[in-house]
Amino acid sequence: MTERTDLAMAAPFVLGGLTLPNRLVATAHATAAVTDGAPTETDAAYWRRLAQGGAGMVITGGTAVAPESTLPRRYLTEAWRPEIKESVRRRAEAITDGGAVAIAQLVHLGRETLGAGTYYAPVSAAAVRSPREATAPRPLSTEEVRDVVDAFRISAANSVQAGFHGVELHAGHGYLLAQFLSRANNTRDDTYGDRLALLSQIIDAIRVEIGELPIGVRVSVEPGEDSGLGLDDLIELLPRLCTASPFAYVNITTGVRNTYVPDMATAPPPLLASVARLRAAVALPLLVSQGFRSAADIERALGAGADLVGMARPFIADPDFARKVMAGEERAVRPCTSCNEGCRTFEPTGSCSVNPELGPPGAATRPAVPLLLTRRGAGSRPVAVLGAGPAGMECAMALARAGAEVTVFDRAPEAGGQARLAALAPHRSGWQTFVDFQRGRLADLGVRVLLGASPAADELDAYAHLVLATGAEEGDVPLTGELPTLTSTDFLRRHADVVPSAPRVAVLDDGFGWWQGISAAESALTAGAREVTVITPGTGFATGLSPENRTQLMNRLGGLPLRVIAMSTVLSTAADGVRLHHILDGHETHLAADVLVTVGVRHPRLPDVRPAAHQTVRAVGDCVVPRRIAHAVAEGRAAAEAVVGRDDER
Repeated sequence: MTERTDLAMAAPFVLGGLTLPNRLVATAHATAAVTDGAPTETDAAYWRRLAQGGAGMVITGGTAVAPESTLPRRYLTEAWRPEIKESVRRRAEAITDGGAVAIAQLVHLGRETLGAGTYYAPVSAAAVRSPREATAPRPLSTEEVRDVVDAFRISAANSVQAGFHGVELHAGHGYLLAQFLSRANNTRDDTYGDRLALLSQIIDAIRVEIGELPIGVRVSVEPGEDSGLGLDDLIELLPRLCTASPFAYVNITTGVRNTYVPDMATAPPPLLASVARLRAAVALPLLVSQGFRSAADIERALGAGADLVGMARPFIADPDFARKVMAGEERAVRPCTSCNEGCRTFEPTGSCSVNPELGPPGAATRPAVPLLLTRRGAGSRPVAVLGAGPAGMECAMALARAGAEVTVFDRAPEAGGQARLAALAPHRSGWQTFVDFQRGRLADLGVRVLLGASPAADELDAYAHLVLATGAEEGDVPLTGELPTLTSTDFLRRHADVVPSAPRVAVLDDGFGWWQGISAAESALTAGAREVTVITPGTGFATGLSPENRTQLMNRLGGLPLRVIAMSTVLSTAADGVRLHHILDGHETHLAADVLVTVGVRHPRLPDVRPAAHQTVRAVGDCVVPRRIAHAVAEGRAAAEAVVGRDDER
């Protein structure tokens, strides 16, 4: 790929004596491929692949500076320990060998436990409880604050000795350094009651250790007028900090724990409109982060005064993001959907719903085994993929890249399957972005896609391999009564027409707290429902979502006419509502409603295909067992590899 010279993002930039080849930064994140506090070979492989994709600077995250800032599973890198230096060196070399500047971000969590619990008492500037924690932290003594300075100094020295070009101090997202910066949290009356004192002392101490190598500071705009660390606070604090203790760059983002990783409802980049104001206030190099996905937004930020633009999840979805957008090939970028699923669960390590190349330790890719329905036949005739959802299109893309002749059939008039359906709901457009990417790549690769009809048996005879990717369909919930009742699938398609004449909407969830019921409720509210009631046999609402998605969902639902009735189900319906049954005490009540939406069991839709003797048939995705999009994409890719002979056992 050839870089476009007219793009500001492709221009080199000098930072603290180091020359970045471009203005794109992979900002701090981690995959949890860490054992007992030390990065593994899987970790190094991840960073090597990312750096090879063209980012000018790569910042590693998940690196703690002290034992009290670690978690029981110990998947944060323990930077204060000299004995892990060789493991950290592998990480640094993986980045620098790929041509990027390597920066290690250092953090102390303070009062934030990440919801995982710790072996230690949470600490902070003062005994001010985090809204995300059940109890207030213990205030650090003056001597203990000095120990924090030393912890950052030692960790920075170890990181640079291991091969990093510099360090970034995490003073954002509500962690310890941000707690000291915040006027709402820092109520101390000692030296460290000066909100800048701790961070200033850390910068000075690290400077003695690493000389003129870059020291960056990451800060975040915290939400709410009373947060104590809003945009106005940062604009006032940053120039003072730079004067007191000069540092190389400032990395500005937004949010606190559970909001700093925005979901699909966040667009455009939250700080894009504030770049000019930040530029006017801050004289040092300015890195703006969060929510950047498109070349246009990146160029706008640079044009408004940013020196660098940072992203994390786009590089997880496509490590070649930088190289592609600088070459003007944005259409080829595998897009981050902001689904906050694989990258936020760490089971056992970070993954990505749309990137099947990210696998757990010991696996080159995400494990996936297509279902082999018939034995392999002879011949190398073309491949037919039945189904143009995420699984089928992923399979066809991989086949076409491998040189196979492939045709995709789907009886639906549009491609996308369940992903296109999910994207019909408010705040879920990220799935349509992924569908558009797959559809566009198929067009670029010259793949025939035949929509709107199922192929006849004689049409399929021309193909040696059949890949079934026909998805699933939602079943009805058996209920008696007179109330108009729709499945969540039907309601997503028809909510704009249904709600005006049925403004009281009841949603019967299946109890698993996933997006089907949530999207039905949000769709009803968007369509103007006067009253929406979610009924669930589960213990709560949206319990299946990641903490990030659940928090942001609840934030946007605040003040809307939505009620949740937990641990209940529907026995029957009447013309004016539903009869509810509490699953513990058996109490029955009547709920007035104009329409009932049910979340039913999804059943595989496996077509009745009778293969010829020469045909091999495999099934992938929801038509095997309905699951998540990550399974569909990975199995689609694996089926293609099996067809072209890369895995003779599949």
